[in-house]
Amino acid sequence: MNCVSINLKTNENLIKIDDNAGHEDIKKELSSKMIELKKLYKDAKTPIRVTGKILKNKELEEIKEIIKNQINVDVRFDSPTTLGLHSITRSYKKYIGTSETVFHKGSLRSGQRIEVEGSLVIIGDVNSGAEIVAGDNIIVEGTLRGLAHAGAKGNKEAIIAATFLDVVQLRISNIVKEMDKEEGIKEHAYIYVDEDKIVIE
Repeated sequence: MNCVSINLKTNENLIKIDDNAGHEDIKKELSSKMIELKKLYKDAKTPIRVTGKILKNKELEEIKEIIKNQINVDVRFDSPTTLGLHSITRSYKKYIGTSETVFHKGSLRSGQRIEVEGSLVIIGDVNSGAEIVAGDNIIVEGTLRGLAHAGAKGNKEAIIAATFLDVVQLRISNIVKEMDKEEGIKEHAYIYVDEDKIVIE
């Protein structure tokens, strides 16, 4: 199978998951490799970092549980939930390989609007009353309070990601989600379309 590879280093051990691997295969292979890795650990507390495939929150939790069941050490993930630049690039590769990306540094005030053909990365806040529209993905390295419309030309594979999410409405392609006030501010939000519904993780 070989969808999970382990690289032992002095300061951390790296578990790399193949981008194209199915989740059940990953769990199966990881479980058997963890038993082997446990033998090498003995009393060591070397942290484990999981890299490679972009994982959903539920998958992250399941993988973390498999590792922790065998070896009780600190487990970290390279994933869009951390919203680092590394993760942003990875999410583009997964969804839209040829997407042109526009970076905008600085916050957007009420009344400001940015529209791009490809993907848009805002390094700053998008305040209430501001509007961002992208043909592909939208990433906000800050708080998203204004209107964000990803996949504006009909791309339902587009995603929206924000460090903090505090909006009344989200749009991907022609699908709209109204947010309840009770939902509050979400941290490290990752938004995508599944079966014609907008999902927030």
